[in-house]
Amino acid sequence: MTHHVILGAGPAGVIAAETIRKHAPRDTITLIGDENEAPYSRMAIPYLLIGKVGEEGTHLRHTPDHFERLNIQVLRGVRARVLDSAKRTLELSDGRTIGFDKLLIATGSSPATPPIPGIQGPGVHSCWTLADARAIARLAQPGAKVLQMGAGFIGCIIMEALQQRGVELSVVEMGDRMVPRMMGPTAGGMIKAWCQTKGVKVFTGTRVEAIERGAAGAPGLQGKIEEVVGIGQSAMPTGPMRVRLSSGECLEADLVISATGVKPNIGFLENSGVRCLVGVLTDETLQTNVPGIYAAGDCAEAFDKVSGKTIVSAIQPNAAEQARVAALNMVGRKTELKGVTQINVLDTLGLISSSFGNWEGLPGGQGVELTDQAGHKHLSLQFKDDLLVGCNSVGWTEHVGVMRGLVEGQVHLGEWKDRLLADPTRLMDAYLANAQGQGHWSGAADERRR
Repeated sequence: MTHHVILGAGPAGVIAAETIRKHAPRDTITLIGDENEAPYSRMAIPYLLIGKVGEEGTHLRHTPDHFERLNIQVLRGVRARVLDSAKRTLELSDGRTIGFDKLLIATGSSPATPPIPGIQGPGVHSCWTLADARAIARLAQPGAKVLQMGAGFIGCIIMEALQQRGVELSVVEMGDRMVPRMMGPTAGGMIKAWCQTKGVKVFTGTRVEAIERGAAGAPGLQGKIEEVVGIGQSAMPTGPMRVRLSSGECLEADLVISATGVKPNIGFLENSGVRCLVGVLTDETLQTNVPGIYAAGDCAEAFDKVSGKTIVSAIQPNAAEQARVAALNMVGRKTELKGVTQINVLDTLGLISSSFGNWEGLPGGQGVELTDQAGHKHLSLQFKDDLLVGCNSVGWTEHVGVMRGLVEGQVHLGEWKDRLLADPTRLMDAYLANAQGQGHWSGAADERRR
């Protein structure tokens, strides 16, 4: 009987545990999570902040005895300290050592905290855990002055939740545009302009240089709230903070949100023999260089057939599919990952944007852009030979599925490439003329019939 240990109780860990149980009903499964919470989805936290769901609504499974019924042992509030891949053991943070036959590393990622003076003090929070959400909900009251550092993909999702809570919101992004890893200058600038029309102050090309706190006893919203856990401390400041920017401006804030990116949780793998670059390197079966040890989700670095390189793509659809593939291989059912989905679809205060594949283009390739500033619409297509290798759009929702199908399916466009260069709005026609005949994903065509 095989003992499967799964490190990480997020979506990847839960899906892997359930998949293993389905195909190996007698094997032993231990699921280890580092929070004292029922397994939950971080993607649901913005919905919790705006009151669309309660904490129960963030849980991945809603039956209280779900894991007990599946005979999956769940350990909460512990994390791995040391992996000994030769002895097949894990040393845990509570002092226990646990052995395994097969191991899945699904430890996810953590917020990357920039080295800013004052950031470790009270009143500064990430928006990553349920504990963070509880703290933010108590501070982000209507009229509160909130400053958010970071306007990337995750930052924009958090920003929308904050704006709906009625706070006075400022966003500071060190890049020259919003969502710089997803959008080019024109698109990122359009999103910034849109946010400003919605009452959000946006500072791009700007850094937070320091977070300063006033003297004890100063008035302010924060002085009324106690015992809220911050990034580094639990006590609350007694007055509004002053946030100094690289532009020379100084903003007052009752709450500072740090949303400056994430990094894979792989520190415990040092000297373990498991090979890592940005994340844990895996092959097409999600196995690492150590037989019997797999990785999935935000901590995994998997091969992407579209870009031709290994990437960490920290989105939940990837985590789910990687977990399924890894779990099947852990129980001896040979399965290969078809590829890493490079998809971002974002709703920023009602403006929909999307990004697929190599949206910046490839050397020797061709591209075309179409922009309607007044209509808040932008479309960019990037080609290599007769393949659509990447694209992004703002306010262009009609053909999101088609763009995904053409990029991920690596559909040969033939003469349709030149037609798209002349008129990029003919994406659906290009898809219907080429994709189905080549046996590619056909779901996009359904959009035309809706």
